[in-house]
Amino acid sequence: MAYSFVLTGGGTGGHVFPALAVARVLRERGHSVLFLGSREKMESRLVPEAGFEIRFVRTGALNRVDFRTRIRSAFRIPAGVLDAWLVLRSVRPQAVFSTGGYVTGPVMLAAILRRVPLVILEANATPGLANRAVRRFVYCALLAFESTRRWFAESRAEVVGLPVRSEFFGIQPRPHDRFTILITGGSLGARTLNRASRESWSLFREVRDRIRIIHQSGPREHDLLRDEFQKSELDGEVVPFIPDMPQAFAEADLVIARAGAGSVNEIAAGGMASLLVPLPFAADDHQRRNAEALVQTGAASMVLDAELDGKRLFEEVERLRHAPATLERMRAEARKFAKPDAASRAADILEKAARGGSNPSGCNDNQNV
Repeated sequence: MAYSFVLTGGGTGGHVFPALAVARVLRERGHSVLFLGSREKMESRLVPEAGFEIRFVRTGALNRVDFRTRIRSAFRIPAGVLDAWLVLRSVRPQAVFSTGGYVTGPVMLAAILRRVPLVILEANATPGLANRAVRRFVYCALLAFESTRRWFAESRAEVVGLPVRSEFFGIQPRPHDRFTILITGGSLGARTLNRASRESWSLFREVRDRIRIIHQSGPREHDLLRDEFQKSELDGEVVPFIPDMPQAFAEADLVIARAGAGSVNEIAAGGMASLLVPLPFAADDHQRRNAEALVQTGAASMVLDAELDGKRLFEEVERLRHAPATLERMRAEARKFAKPDAASRAADILEKAARGGSNPSGCNDNQNV
């Protein structure tokens, strides 16, 4: 039987890409999928490019923003709830799936008000504000970390991992002519990584015949960084956005990244050695906790944001470049975090919610993880 689902999540690739991974599975199973997102954010581009319909709701930020933004949000969020409520009334989905981002707040509230089963994805070790607020009303919370269970009722949570594109799981390690470093601050870039990378280029000239640097800078600082990198005479390139990140992973020996849930789980799926630099201002310091989950098993190294500069970045890369056994251990341990069936399991639970399920108050009566 075919069902109708509404998916929501946006603002960054870490929220959009997991939703798209689940959407593809639902579409392959014959279901209809509609996205709700923000017109100003990247989902407005990525979702149509993936072949899915998207409609827009008004939204605003309340957490970690200034007072003026909170005031504007106080007017926009109720309007967003109305936008979402009208779409849900029109589409009449059997379930709603939320992967995070500011846009999801109004959509989740509208789903609760209309009594549509709500499945949420909590990708971080510590749940975000919106997911904590709705946890008593969800049909199921899909978790990426075992430690997150304590935030949710036992019957309403299941650890499935983070849905990531299947291409990440097919990455095979292969030798490269030069040690290739992939630096990525996420789809929007990261100023600390951009600054440290730029400061390191003069140091990497000492070993430039043995390394290659691929740097995803984000759009804001791209032009300046690209021009300066070209002057450095190093091998590689600086790009604003990498659309095919699995291919970029396949060409890399080491990934230097923030520790958002999307980055951490893609690194695990690809079995990549990594140096993680948690965003220090992330809500509840969740990026540091994400990174620590990998560091504690030897799956990654970590440098705190305040400690990263060009010299430290160069030293960490050189330490790992000269330690092939450490890199190999990182890759093996990282793969242990990966859950290749996360998108399929999320689709299973959405179908279960759509048909009412044998356990209407929760989702984990038939766990297979």
